[in-house]
Amino acid sequence: MSCVRIDKWLWAARFFKTRSLATDAVGGGKIKLNGAPTKPAREVKVGDRLDISNSETRWQVTILGLSEKRGPAAEARLLYEETPESIAAREAEQMRRKFTHEPAAEIHGRPTKRDRRQMDRLG
Repeated sequence: MSCVRIDKWLWAARFFKTRSLATDAVGGGKIKLNGAPTKPAREVKVGDRLDISNSETRWQVTILGLSEKRGPAAEARLLYEETPESIAAREAEQMRRKFTHEPAAEIHGRPTKRDRRQMDRLG
């Protein structure tokens, strides 16, 4: 096989849990093929560079192998190689999130009556 659809490859390489999530990400502009936005039906080949944004995580990978079937994680890891800059940036972001407390992390939806009273007491 010389080419595979980008959404199938992203699913097979385990960047997304389902193929429909991969399709939505490609259609939503979260995936760039060789630096340019692409469509889900676009075919990728060995040597292409992908910029992948999945929520807070970003990867820059080079495609080393093609697969249309989802296999074990160990096999999926052999389909791509992450750039050293991407690895360093991802690890730095992990460390930042580990030591930085997000103020809104505990807020889940609207405040209850009890929460509102406590906020009023604090001023």
